[in-house]
Amino acid sequence: MLLAVPAGVSALTPLQKAELVVVTSARPRVFRGSSGITFVDQEGGTIRALPHVPPANWPRAYTSSAEAFAAGRATARALKQAHIDVDFAPVLDTADGPLGSRQFRRPEYGVAFARGLGRAACAKHFPGLGSAAFSTDARPHVDARIRHRDLAPFRSAIRHGLGCVMVGNAFYGTRFRASIEPSIYRRLRGLGFRGIAITDSLSLVRHAPVERWAPQAIRAGADMVLFTSPVHARRAIRALLPLARRGELDGRVARILAWRHELRRH
Repeated sequence: MLLAVPAGVSALTPLQKAELVVVTSARPRVFRGSSGITFVDQEGGTIRALPHVPPANWPRAYTSSAEAFAAGRATARALKQAHIDVDFAPVLDTADGPLGSRQFRRPEYGVAFARGLGRAACAKHFPGLGSAAFSTDARPHVDARIRHRDLAPFRSAIRHGLGCVMVGNAFYGTRFRASIEPSIYRRLRGLGFRGIAITDSLSLVRHAPVERWAPQAIRAGADMVLFTSPVHARRAIRALLPLARRGELDGRVARILAWRHELRRH
């Protein structure tokens, strides 16, 4: 059910608030929730929810900021025509990371692509997978380090108005993975980011401890939690109800509704 913008967050029930912060798969590489915001994986190459619209090239193929910006702009236009609100792109992990052709040759090319996407950009995977040996899509536990050069493209994109960041699932010498680790969200906000922070998918394993991870992510600093498994998403909504009843979701709900209004603004 699509929630209309209420006169105030207090007009929503606890169930509606819990539903609003959860995002899940609608079909392959397309994600939705009760906020009515539609997200896609549209990075380029074969990582495209919509295979016949831009960007056709893998991120690694761009050889200038101008080329990357133009591709981002073309992607934004195509997604708007398809009634898609947000692209889980660009990948701002540095070129020495484990994602191969999904990574840009130079960080400024990724920032340029984000500028081209404009309001539709949701950069990932903060705070960067450049030092990781493996993708977090390949295994549930991946260790990495936070380097200055990993943060630099995120800092630059934020300065250019980036409105959404996906927080990754690697461990950075911390007790918890980044997506549920408070110090990572503090670091993100410390870069001046005031937009929406969404977790990478918390459907990491079939028997994911959803009832623990969903509240933990929100309390750590996430605005929205992503589950590629709709079953996990339904469990997450139930697990978030106590937080909703105590008003712990109110600030996040207000930000999400304001962001949705901004995304739809012409």
